[in-house]
Amino acid sequence: MASLNVGNLGEYLREQRRNAQLTLRQLADAAGVSNPYLSQIERGLRKPSAEILQQLAKALRISAETLYVQAGILDERDRDEAEVRSVILADPSINEQQKQVLLQIYESFRKENGLATDEASKPSS
Repeated sequence: MASLNVGNLGEYLREQRRNAQLTLRQLADAAGVSNPYLSQIERGLRKPSAEILQQLAKALRISAETLYVQAGILDERDRDEAEVRSVILADPSINEQQKQVLLQIYESFRKENGLATDEASKPSS
């Protein structure tokens, strides 16, 4: 796991908040964190947990994986894989069995190309 990149994360969060046209207080309320705590994150003074990052991502309507990459929790390849899996699992137009088959095919292609991870052995949610 990469080291936590707090300064860039704070700048990125501030930019996303402004793009969403939210005040610091509005985002803090939507994410369920305190206003001072969010301010400290944006200024690079605090290291938020993955759970807090997930709450912020949800409030900003962006991918949590994007924030994890910004924070140095995930690298870019991990994020891309997680996003593919998330999209497949969230698709309401296919049933659970079809989702599992798609994930198995995806993982087999990754193995074939030398990009396999331990995700295939993890139980799906």
